[in-house]
Amino acid sequence: MKSPGKVAAFAVAALAGVGLLTGCSSGSSDANGKVAITVASLIPGSSPDAFKAFNQHIKDFEKANPDILVKPVEYQWTGPTFSAQLAAGTLPDVFNVPFTDSKSLANAGQLADITSNVKQLSYYDKFNKSLLQVAENDKGDIFGIPYGPYAYGLSYNRALFTKAGLDPNKPPTTWDEVRADAKTISDKLGIAGFMEFTSGNTGGWGLTEMTYARGGRMETTSGSKTTVTADNPQTVDALKFLQQMRWTDNSLGSNFLLDWSGMNQYFGSGQTAMFPSGSDVLTSLVQQDGVKASDYGLALIPTSGANSGVLSGGNVAVVSVGASAAEKAASVKWIDSYYMQKLLDKSAAVTDAKSLVANKQPVGVPQLPIFDKAQLDTSLGWIDSYINVPKSNVAPFQDGIFTQTIIPEPAKHTQELYGALDTVVQAVLTDKNADIPTLLKGVDTQIQALIDADAAKK
Repeated sequence: MKSPGKVAAFAVAALAGVGLLTGCSSGSSDANGKVAITVASLIPGSSPDAFKAFNQHIKDFEKANPDILVKPVEYQWTGPTFSAQLAAGTLPDVFNVPFTDSKSLANAGQLADITSNVKQLSYYDKFNKSLLQVAENDKGDIFGIPYGPYAYGLSYNRALFTKAGLDPNKPPTTWDEVRADAKTISDKLGIAGFMEFTSGNTGGWGLTEMTYARGGRMETTSGSKTTVTADNPQTVDALKFLQQMRWTDNSLGSNFLLDWSGMNQYFGSGQTAMFPSGSDVLTSLVQQDGVKASDYGLALIPTSGANSGVLSGGNVAVVSVGASAAEKAASVKWIDSYYMQKLLDKSAAVTDAKSLVANKQPVGVPQLPIFDKAQLDTSLGWIDSYINVPKSNVAPFQDGIFTQTIIPEPAKHTQELYGALDTVVQAVLTDKNADIPTLLKGVDTQIQALIDADAAKK
């Protein structure tokens, strides 16, 4: 699943029906012989200051690479649009997909093979190999560069905690405390104390995290056999938890059709005090929803029981399958410059941080390593004087995440699974008598059929 950006619905299934697309690149060479590429910029609706920071990076990049022209394109990866854009060949030359879909798209021939370009990068051997694998096909060819890995956290509004008489420096650390704080906030302030995603595949994404946090899994694999296990005790427990908060406590508000952008808007407008999401969400909350970093808090997702852990995901910067050799080379240079250098080069890190601060963007949003924790700590040290996200606000998450068990998202038909689970979450929040076990058994049957059909083709 993509956090900031972060959810495609049925993209891979749709592509299977389309077949191997030739795609088209919108990049070209201009009259002066320069290579022109289009690149995904920011989510539509981002603040003018955010676009200023992005455009400044383009200016710096073009100055350092006078043979390349970069045209930014507003972009958000979402279920209703992604597969259609990919099929039509209307995506920019450089765009992003979530960890859950990059390998399937690579295997289907829907992305450009950039193996030789990536292997020429001076830091190729430094990549976390397990992380790089999400951008490879089954043969080990490389079709993208991972960036922005996140772990699930509990986002909360510190100002609303204070207003409700709660200590913002002591966010909840158990699900019982989440429930109690949510009820206190709802009773005192008349808003949703807590809310869960419900649509656009985000409901399934969030429910998967709540399952992991209790030690359950949505899929299990033995050898080459993958079994869908949505109907497990931990998922049932998570849904009963939401059911109690909705129908007993009345602490979840009244909007039960929230996708990623909708939830961010809900939180940004002060209509909910807590929601679980990717640890990188603050950037989007500032850019699109006017959230003040001083009011934002991030805590660990409560975990309990054997095999419990925290869901992790991220993004992969990829290149259009129709890109020419020159466009692929230019695209990888852009990916390297925009996503990687600030993690590897002090000068690039400081330049990026200065631009973000000058354009009122957050610096110091919690991160997970692309390479290793030592490199991440070093890069954060370079920009320490520019960090404007109060460290104490995110300390409950940042100080504890590296001791947590990190669990990747389900590997097979992930987006279809999430979409099917959306309906379960919605049912629990809108029907007091929703039959949870029956609903989950239906998900098992539906997604297992897709997985078994794939296996039968091999």
